[in-house]
Amino acid sequence: MKIFQLFLLLTTAPIVFGQTVNYEISFENAVHHEAKVSISFTAITSDSLHVRMSRTSPGRYALHEFAKNVYDFKALDSSGKELDVFRPDPYQWIIPDHEGAVNIQYTLFANRGDGTYSQIDETHAHLNIPATFMYAPSLADRPIEVNFKVRDDLGWKVATQLPLVSGTTYSAPNLYYFMDSPTEISNFMLRSFELDGQRIQLALHHNGTEEEADTYFEKVKKTVVQQKEVYGELPNFDFDTYTFLACYIPNASGDGMEHRNSTILTSTRSLAEGGMKRNLPTVSHEFFHAWNVERIRPESLEPFDFEAANMSGELWFAEGFTSYYTNLILCRAGLISAKEFIEGLTGSFNYVWTSPARQFFNPIEMSYQAPFVDAATSVDPVNRENTFISYYPYGSVLGLALDLSLRNEGYNLDDYMKAVWNKFGKSEIPYTIKDLHETLNDYAGKSFGDTFFESYIYQSGMPDYKALFQSVGVSLTQNSEVPYLGARVSLKSTGGLLTSNPAIGSAAYLASLSKGDVIKRINTIPLAEYENFQTYLEQFEMGKPLQIQYERFGNNYSTTLELQSSPSYTIKLMEDTDATIERDELEQRKAWLNLPK
Repeated sequence: MKIFQLFLLLTTAPIVFGQTVNYEISFENAVHHEAKVSISFTAITSDSLHVRMSRTSPGRYALHEFAKNVYDFKALDSSGKELDVFRPDPYQWIIPDHEGAVNIQYTLFANRGDGTYSQIDETHAHLNIPATFMYAPSLADRPIEVNFKVRDDLGWKVATQLPLVSGTTYSAPNLYYFMDSPTEISNFMLRSFELDGQRIQLALHHNGTEEEADTYFEKVKKTVVQQKEVYGELPNFDFDTYTFLACYIPNASGDGMEHRNSTILTSTRSLAEGGMKRNLPTVSHEFFHAWNVERIRPESLEPFDFEAANMSGELWFAEGFTSYYTNLILCRAGLISAKEFIEGLTGSFNYVWTSPARQFFNPIEMSYQAPFVDAATSVDPVNRENTFISYYPYGSVLGLALDLSLRNEGYNLDDYMKAVWNKFGKSEIPYTIKDLHETLNDYAGKSFGDTFFESYIYQSGMPDYKALFQSVGVSLTQNSEVPYLGARVSLKSTGGLLTSNPAIGSAAYLASLSKGDVIKRINTIPLAEYENFQTYLEQFEMGKPLQIQYERFGNNYSTTLELQSSPSYTIKLMEDTDATIERDELEQRKAWLNLPK
């Protein structure tokens, strides 16, 4: 079911009494990360009731086997008699004989506080719904009520995008909305403000002070206001409310996860120890998703599948363009400086444009890899150093190129995003890559749009960043005197351990070195005496054959290689170099970054 249809159902469909699915969760054994869950299914018309745990989670693109944390499962009839249960696969429980009503009970173990999983302890019950609650696929359209039995002794309260029924009971119009509604139960601090008739609130679970919460929320407010400026308006949030669910505590795991009217923000960094600034990029990224992903929605993610991973070719736009705006918004809001923003582009830029992976996949095909990389787990080695570029930075540097290219033509990326929003997001009509292409053609002209998509989206070309950066008074340089081996090396007492697969075409690759090899010496000079591998390399002349002694699987070998120049780029404000910045370049930068005239 498409999200806009869900919203219509939410606002217009009455609850059919007697057919509501009722959930209850309690936390008596929170100290051991356990919750007790019970579910009541009534008016069942099928011969067998199938219940299961989800294998996916809204906002994630890979499989996550939530069923592994469920045990002590029981199915009871309306009189409390235990019913037979059949397990056809690891994710599913089938109750074949019932009289139209089944009560499910189970214990959940949960101890990862992030955007994908759940965490239960005596500091909070941090609940991602797919990781917490079973469901019956055949009853997915039924309304839901859930009673979060909070620990009063711990001062717990409930924060969620679900509407309140009464007490600690909340409702959802259907399964999808329920699954998309993370819930934080803790002794959090609540802050809110009104913007264009809607409430933006922060439920902050942290070990800091009220004053720190106040200061941080002012930064959140500035971020929200700048996000709105990109699109010209806020989305219409359900119940006129959007909630940041923030857990900045030592037992959390760093993450951010967008949802329709809320977002999960988790970090081990307290506000007092760097989080006041370093936690803000996640705020910016996830709130931008309220438009781009949640309402400007790729057709490939609809309907969202709770049993298998959706494959999407649009993530370079959905995640990547969102990543481009993440720090740009913070700069426009005055929360980071122009220098910090510009120099901060360097890491993503080098990661994308020095990678050999572009010879294998374009940005669309990189997006297809999401089910293998988006917090997915595997134990076998992979060759992603050579074959994969994350769609987050890849899309981000393409968003940068598109923005600066548009500005050179008298346009800008903000207005293109508005055009996509007005055409697809406001009406919640899912889009395709073709739609994005045609919208750019409509906005900036067919020649411009065709060139961008055919060169950089359907192909893996690199835009002329030197000229684009020059137009906003930014310097892009490479240093040919910096030596480059082509693999990460960690210095140990035994030598230099290669900790990555060598980049295709690099000196290490051409010399047949491999991950796990230990370089003992180059030209008879041992590595053990050095503390920094780059410093060690700088004593050797590039372009001349070097003798390499190395160890592999306990045996000693030798090879010859020639060091290459580093492919890495340096990005700086023009005024921080010897170059001269022109007046028009400075004015273009001010318009781009929303700096004072």
